[in-house]
Amino acid sequence: MAILPILRYPNPQLREMGVPVSKVDDAIRTLVDDMAETMYDAPGVGIAAPQIGKLLRIFIIDIAGDDEPSDLKVFINPEITSLAGSLRWDEGCLSFPGATESIKRAESVTVRATGLDGKQFELEAVGLLAVAIQHENDHLDGVLMIDKLNPLGKRRLSRKVAKESG
Repeated sequence: MAILPILRYPNPQLREMGVPVSKVDDAIRTLVDDMAETMYDAPGVGIAAPQIGKLLRIFIIDIAGDDEPSDLKVFINPEITSLAGSLRWDEGCLSFPGATESIKRAESVTVRATGLDGKQFELEAVGLLAVAIQHENDHLDGVLMIDKLNPLGKRRLSRKVAKESG
């Protein structure tokens, strides 16, 4: 396992679309292990393959609290099949270190994906897990949290990022 560099905004690779994974094999399992080590080291609750420069449709999420056992969820070739409700959540992003913004998202989602075992599954999620699924899935399409903000919010977040990397 390895800790990989995380691409930071405004790296243009973050805007590229992930391509579907054709087969879940040892290379994909190793990539997921590396993504998990990178995410936990950062620390974060989710990371998508494009954030580490791998243009594949994979993301992982672990929303377990510090005092809870790990609950790593792996989503390969995910497809959000339904969205319901609405909420605002203060989101952070490993590609925007140190920044959080209030983002409007669906309150609940249903997602269909492939797991590390190569089998498809469907998951219904609410709250933080639903938000994290939407956030990480956006990365697979080159969509970033800054894209969800109004012009003032975009300027504010750009300043935060510049200050953080400055």
